[in-house]
Amino acid sequence: MRGPVRQRGFTLVELVLVIVIGGVLAATLAVFLRPAIDSWLAMRSRTELSFQAAGALRRMRDEIRIAVPNSIRTPGSQCIELVPTLAGARLRRAEDTINLGSKPLDTSDVTTEFDVLTSFSTTPAVGDLVVIDNQNPGDVYSGANSSAITAVPVAPPNTAFGAQRVTIAAKQFPPGYQGHRVVVVPSSQQAVFYVCQGADGTLDASGNGKGVLARLSHYGFNTAYPATCPNAASGTVLATGVRSCRFIYDPSQGATQQSGFVSMQIELAQNSETASLVVGAHVANVP
Repeated sequence: MRGPVRQRGFTLVELVLVIVIGGVLAATLAVFLRPAIDSWLAMRSRTELSFQAAGALRRMRDEIRIAVPNSIRTPGSQCIELVPTLAGARLRRAEDTINLGSKPLDTSDVTTEFDVLTSFSTTPAVGDLVVIDNQNPGDVYSGANSSAITAVPVAPPNTAFGAQRVTIAAKQFPPGYQGHRVVVVPSSQQAVFYVCQGADGTLDASGNGKGVLARLSHYGFNTAYPATCPNAASGTVLATGVRSCRFIYDPSQGATQQSGFVSMQIELAQNSETASLVVGAHVANVP
């Protein structure tokens, strides 16, 4: 006969050793692994903040570069207004003396149509505005040098006249303009405001920036120079958690005084992690 089967298990000493070893491992992980995890999470937060800041400032930079010359207005360091363009072209300023029937721009009289020598990169739509000779910010905002397109530009009857013929509401443009440029402002957005609101340089209880960067558009054109930054509540939010921002515009950058410069600075904060970015944009101020 076989004897009784012996039951095998852990002794008290073995259990104590397992508990001690587990405690040592847990303490080791807490000391060495936790900082690594915290560092990785912080790096991820800073990376996300950097991407958000870069995307917002890139949007601003791109529209500033294609803005109507001399259209930038800055009522304060927390906002900037401008009139982005859709396309531009070279005007015909004199008649074709060989092929009759061309339509040059005549600033001495009312104009309803004119030819452009180069095609618009994007075809304007009915209602879009043509702007010519914008010497001062107030001109484009008051409509002194702009007129609405009344028909989609078409090819002129003779290719010698130019690339396209533009039909507009009757308008006499400022006399004496010697340039050859026309730019188109889309009616879908008109003037645009970038507003940084609530960014007072402090953080909330969670370590986040208190402000937002928003883009306002399609509010029309205000003739008077804005005295203060508008409310950003109705705008499209481009960045949240904004701790601070600053926009500075110099309209006469360089020796030729024909180009401006916009400096854009923004700092975002999330969970006490911050990311700062500074971007500059040159502005062509030759009409």
